[in-house]
Amino acid sequence: MDKINIKGLEIFAHHGVYREETVLGQKFIVDVSMHVSTRAAGRSDDLDKSVNYGLVCNDIQDIMKNKNYKLIETVAEEIADTILLKYDDVRGVDVTVKKPWAPVLVHVDNVSVSISRKKHVAYLGLGSNMGDRESYLDMAIDELNKDRYTKVTKVSDFIETEPYGGVEQDDFLNGCLEIETLREPEELLNLVNAIEKDAGRKRIIHWGPRTLDIDILLFDDLVYDSEDLHIPHAEMHKRAFVLQPLSAIAGYKRHPLLGSTVDELASKLDKNS
Repeated sequence: MDKINIKGLEIFAHHGVYREETVLGQKFIVDVSMHVSTRAAGRSDDLDKSVNYGLVCNDIQDIMKNKNYKLIETVAEEIADTILLKYDDVRGVDVTVKKPWAPVLVHVDNVSVSISRKKHVAYLGLGSNMGDRESYLDMAIDELNKDRYTKVTKVSDFIETEPYGGVEQDDFLNGCLEIETLREPEELLNLVNAIEKDAGRKRIIHWGPRTLDIDILLFDDLVYDSEDLHIPHAEMHKRAFVLQPLSAIAGYKRHPLLGSTVDELASKLDKNS
């Protein structure tokens, strides 16, 4: 992807741990590289089809002057978040914050922090078979959209499905979502677990009845395993109640381990059953 670079933006601000830094202030230098397609702007010579780097510079100055932070790590995160959330065309950003006058009692040119952040596309499965099932699914969508770092970009139709896993219980209402998020996988897991808890979800019986179930199915093209999270979801290719609604919003999406698209997995499962 193309990049728009801002290098050597000097800003006098008051970030630091020591009183002298927060009272007297010091110079900071910021470098930013924004990952964005410049083709449409380059072909048309139209600023509206590009990212206005002058406005981005003003945004960075506002971040650094309007609030004092102890750590330049936090400054870098705030800059990255603001650019990614404000400018839709920017898919990723590299930020370096330099502190030339760092009080380290030895000579250094500067102390700096560099981070790379990006927008992720993830797919979630929703399910409920207790109470007002549709209200619980709608609540999940609303709560995801309330999160500063996440927005729901596609919603499938909700479908009625029989319980999975052999536990006798009421039928489920299921659906799938596409989201765009700045959160990393474990952060997203914490968010959806908190939403489930707010909906009264209790993990008593494995594959048992629940007010709200939210599963992370896919996250970019990532293959990821931890004690609490497996991406892609280990059971998704076996579940019609996942593949059917997911196919409606992302049939083209390819499973990063199996190599088949969601449409192909759904068709194969349908034939086998």
